[in-house]
Amino acid sequence: MARTGAPWRDLPQAFGNWNSVLKRFRRWLAKGVFERRFAAVSGEPDVEHALIDGTIMRVQQHGSGAKGGLKLSAALGLAGGERRPGGRSRGGLTTTLLALVDALGNLARCRLLPGQRHDRIGVDRLLDGLFIDALIADQAFDNNPIRTLLADRGAVAVIPAKADRKTGIPHDIDMCRWRHLVENYVAKIKPFRRIATRYDNTDTSFQALIHSAATAIALR
Repeated sequence: MARTGAPWRDLPQAFGNWNSVLKRFRRWLAKGVFERRFAAVSGEPDVEHALIDGTIMRVQQHGSGAKGGLKLSAALGLAGGERRPGGRSRGGLTTTLLALVDALGNLARCRLLPGQRHDRIGVDRLLDGLFIDALIADQAFDNNPIRTLLADRGAVAVIPAKADRKTGIPHDIDMCRWRHLVENYVAKIKPFRRIATRYDNTDTSFQALIHSAATAIALR
């Protein structure tokens, strides 16, 4: 389903009744099966050096709203009044996938954000509980709160300074070249059609398919 982007109703008969499969899928995601399965096959991430980046997914018209779709903010760590990750930006309805990969280029954690929100709002939750020596990111993550967060955790910010900074902040250029690892991972997960384009109404379903796609990538 994640790879082809097919609707649930088009599930081949060999898998049984599509509605029964969908109900089982919903039960499993409620129990965290997909997230635990991904954690089991990916193993302990090598986050001595972590890399972070965000990518935008367009929300297909059938995934733009569903009854109960706004009740999941707390589960995803969003503020109480914040809408689910399907925000409206200049390009229409979009969702941002914020991905954190380890030093080997494997996905460690990910988080969904509304498309119109800046990637930096999800950094603290992605790093929660992780002990890293350095965070490698592009200029979009160059802001004082992130640099302060990393300094408090004893981690080095390998982030190029924006051109509008009054005082430039040096960074390790050689280490920064490894940023392509997180971009490579995005290139691996985007061929999954239900990831590249969001067809799912609810955030939990979309997150479960992301973990399913990440599991398939980890098993390659």
